[in-house]
Amino acid sequence: MLKPLLAIALAVAWTATAQAGVLERVRDSGTFNIGFREDAQPFAFKNDIGEPAGYSVELCRAVATQVKKVTGVETLNVNYVPVTADNRFDMLSSGKIDILCGATSQTLSRRETMDFSIPTFIDGASVMFRKDGPQSFQELAGMKVGVRSGTTTQESLSGALAAANIEADVVPVASHQDGLAGLQDGSLDAYFADRAILVFLLLDHGTGTDMMLSERHFTYEPYGLAMQRGESDFRLLVDATLSSIYRSGAVTQLFQASFGAKAQPSEILKAMYVISALPN
Repeated sequence: MLKPLLAIALAVAWTATAQAGVLERVRDSGTFNIGFREDAQPFAFKNDIGEPAGYSVELCRAVATQVKKVTGVETLNVNYVPVTADNRFDMLSSGKIDILCGATSQTLSRRETMDFSIPTFIDGASVMFRKDGPQSFQELAGMKVGVRSGTTTQESLSGALAAANIEADVVPVASHQDGLAGLQDGSLDAYFADRAILVFLLLDHGTGTDMMLSERHFTYEPYGLAMQRGESDFRLLVDATLSSIYRSGAVTQLFQASFGAKAQPSEILKAMYVISALPN
């Protein structure tokens, strides 16, 4: 947990004009429910001691700190609720979670049924191969290509294959770990996912010697923290918290804690931090 980051979130100059919806429920119950993916490292996952961790989870922790301040709850119970790619939006719409933390892409169609914070990350889908298998996206004709089910990446893969006139067998998998395992045992010829996730699969499993990652980005994926639609007061609190983190520079600490001590945000991500650092 990044305590300095949470301290910065406490300093956000924002006060709710009307505590309705999520904020009112938290004030009455003393509980704030954070939904998080367990398989979306480095954005959201369970660490070695079984605790929620990752870039998006730390942002949600900062939000929780501000929720406690604004609602005046003396002891806030922050409840971490595991969600999957398949049930995460149902958990949000049903009110079982108050905010969704993971690798969640903002799209216009999704914004018809839920709200999003200002952007938290920018990524794009890419593809990972075995070094003794196909060497490019164009060589995937007739091959088995894995992709995490229930994600925008699954839709993007089908679109990319169609645009390139490639007929491949798209194989939905239950987790990114299953996708990597399929590559390792040969049941998959390639695995398609957001590039940051693929990089961490390689690093975490030490598979860099027998796998290769394409330099190509096939999609534009702007991530955000998702919440129930119509929660304007809560969304303002979330945006104010994120803007404060971006303005203060604390986001660099968070980024390096999640991606590695020597990691640096890309130029487009640095620009996103500047653009999204809204003034008070």
